[in-house]
Amino acid sequence: MPNWSDVDTPAILIDLEKVSANLLRVQGYADANGLTLRPHIKTHKLHRFANLQVEFGACGITCQKVGEAESMAAGGIQDILITYNLVGEAKLERLAKLHESIRVSVVTDNETVAQGYANKFQNPKHRLRVLVECDTGAGRCGVQTPEEALKLARFIAEQPGLHFLGLMTYPPRNRVAEVDQWLEDARKLLTENHLAPEVISSGGTPNYYQAAEVKAVTEHRPGTYIYCDRMMASYGFGTLDDCALTVLATVVSRPTENRAVVDTGSKSLGSDRCDAPGMGHLVEYPDAIITTLNEEHGTIDLSACVNKPAIGEKVRIIPNHVCLVSNLFDQVNLIRQDQVEATVPVNARGMVS
Repeated sequence: MPNWSDVDTPAILIDLEKVSANLLRVQGYADANGLTLRPHIKTHKLHRFANLQVEFGACGITCQKVGEAESMAAGGIQDILITYNLVGEAKLERLAKLHESIRVSVVTDNETVAQGYANKFQNPKHRLRVLVECDTGAGRCGVQTPEEALKLARFIAEQPGLHFLGLMTYPPRNRVAEVDQWLEDARKLLTENHLAPEVISSGGTPNYYQAAEVKAVTEHRPGTYIYCDRMMASYGFGTLDDCALTVLATVVSRPTENRAVVDTGSKSLGSDRCDAPGMGHLVEYPDAIITTLNEEHGTIDLSACVNKPAIGEKVRIIPNHVCLVSNLFDQVNLIRQDQVEATVPVNARGMVS
């Protein structure tokens, strides 16, 4: 087996031992706190890792788009939640095909989308499971009040081909008490009106280790935890040593003593920033700062480095936001103890519809 340093660049390297450790750590927290884990696959987009998450104890997976769900179903996953308002006949037809073969659930935050589901799914013996999406402070999609959640839940429950499953939210960071109060108020109101939610699903990796403090929640949907990244480390979720995915780059230029250029730009690393300085972390040169990303060039400030890379040297970069990076490459290299164990396609890459 080749060493990771033999891989041509730019390329993704994934440390399999770190992946397993990250999965087991998060599953262990869920198990210890009576939470159901339904991980989001948008971070890795790989059949093998989705199946590994289920093998380690997840009830199923979360997808953001129908295309991701189609890919994961083809890869053997049997229980999928799609956390997106699905609009239009084309998507509903694809959803109907999924509904025929696997256990699929969806969300909505409005009656228009719910009516679309109701028009497409009318079999009372095989109802589509629907959760009401709630805005608990993140300011994205979601009904705004528990009263609105009740109204929409009633509408869903009245449709012969739909089943009201519960509530879903993507919460803001570090506002546990606010989220807990919102969801508890909604749970209580729904229960009083004979619509007790079977599932209350929350999400996000940054706030994962606070999930048990939101007492109403029964299920959590972390995504980034499988790889971790520089952003998560800056939030206090894990450390740089936990980061399983790196982008392998080659130094292609040293225009000055304190400047290097690598062959990984925004098309390889994305362009998201985080609380830490620069556009990624160089594993071999932790004092270096990636100051600028053009499409195919990454410019690095080496002024704080005692040792500096030479032209032709390969370096590993921890991305600021790893979820974007997974969707930028056709394949990834799976590494165990510095050896390339396999090179596999990113199964759900580009599945954005």
